[in-house]
Amino acid sequence: MSDQTVDHMDGPPAAFACPAITVLTKRADFVRCSKAQRIGTKGIHLQARKRHAGETSDCIRVGFTCSKKVGNAVARNRAKRRLREVARLVLKDHGRDGWDYVLVGRFETTAALPFTQLQSDLIRALDKVHT
Repeated sequence: MSDQTVDHMDGPPAAFACPAITVLTKRADFVRCSKAQRIGTKGIHLQARKRHAGETSDCIRVGFTCSKKVGNAVARNRAKRRLREVARLVLKDHGRDGWDYVLVGRFETTAALPFTQLQSDLIRALDKVHT
């Protein structure tokens, strides 16, 4: 059995099956995105920036945040779960390699809007960023 052990730490995070999408974890990356392009829609606020030549450019990186304005911990966690799923479904087709995206949850709407509207909001915001 030891010959067939699998290292579960290899590969992309469980939230993203596509290896070209990684999750932002460092505060500095979030701050850089906050100073770049911003697009607001009804359900999602998108911050996006194209990485410079010296940075890694072979993948899409995405981060998620919800402030306390979104609600209590339960509401923030629900909003972030929905943002993660929308990003997983949309970024593989509409995101671009070499870009960082931060999806910010909005007060009462991110958790309450129909899921298809969240998807269309993200697609519309990405189209605006890339034009």
